[in-house]
Amino acid sequence: MVWDESKRTPFELLERVWLGQLDYTIANDNDIEVGLKVFPELRVAETLSEPVPLAWAFKQNEDASLLREAVKFTEYLKETRQLDQIVDRYYAGHHEFDYVGTKRFLRHTRSRLPKYEKIFIEAATQYQLPWQLLAAMGYQESHWNPKAVSPTGVRGIMMLTRKTAFDMGFENRIKPENSIFGGAKYFKRIKRQISDQVLEPDRTWLALAAYNVGIGHVEDAQDLTATLGGDPNKWIDVRKHLPLLKQEKWYTDTKYGKARGDEAVLYVENIRTYHDILLATTNTDSKWRDNTKEITITPNDIVPVSMQKISGLDKRFLDIKESPITYIQ
Repeated sequence: MVWDESKRTPFELLERVWLGQLDYTIANDNDIEVGLKVFPELRVAETLSEPVPLAWAFKQNEDASLLREAVKFTEYLKETRQLDQIVDRYYAGHHEFDYVGTKRFLRHTRSRLPKYEKIFIEAATQYQLPWQLLAAMGYQESHWNPKAVSPTGVRGIMMLTRKTAFDMGFENRIKPENSIFGGAKYFKRIKRQISDQVLEPDRTWLALAAYNVGIGHVEDAQDLTATLGGDPNKWIDVRKHLPLLKQEKWYTDTKYGKARGDEAVLYVENIRTYHDILLATTNTDSKWRDNTKEITITPNDIVPVSMQKISGLDKRFLDIKESPITYIQ
């Protein structure tokens, strides 16, 4: 086995393995957790080292001001729970997102999305939404099938009820343009109904849950969250309590009653994953595409700063199956 160093980013190396341009590469578990969403054919071959905590490294010199600022910054992230939110945003639910679902989604981005991409972009622009998020919602709702219909009677790409479509100003909810613009307008309305105390990105995540289960049930979950000691304005806390709305012990004292809160949580997590994949495959400005410059540091130059380990997975060695599929542009 021959190893070669590269200045490419981990995302680029994973992509090259997926395309069959490399036989294998090494990546840490965090990069793999994210990369597997976009490159589902990749396979873990073996573990090369024991798990180690994440750390920042600094040149060892007399001026420790940068080190002190870094420690203050990490403590601030922990105290404000921003670190928890970052971990939740990029790693929550990834183990539940199955291989078959990823494959199907990637296939549909080639066969179905091009027909409606322009409409998603136009509707998102009009209602000031990320178009990839709106498209991810459409996929979760209908797999971008304009003829989709549910047992409850909702129809179209964005699965609108007849009343919602009419309220949004559209009569024919089967027409893709009407459905997408209607869904975008409705989602924007829901976001405005969320309490002003809820800031982004939590505002978006709660609005997505409300699109699925109803704004009233989300407010019930927020009340439960506050009662049980959580922050009703943080998705990472509300998502833990939404499933309680299925239990009689909890929903009997709520304003809007029983709800399938667990399905709303899954709904949000799936959309976030679809959104991330769309960003990686359609947005050239995606952070996964950043060509960051690597800095060479020797062991004698660094002072480790201990941080809480955010992933218990081993570092992994990747291999590719014999017939890689073409990367989606």
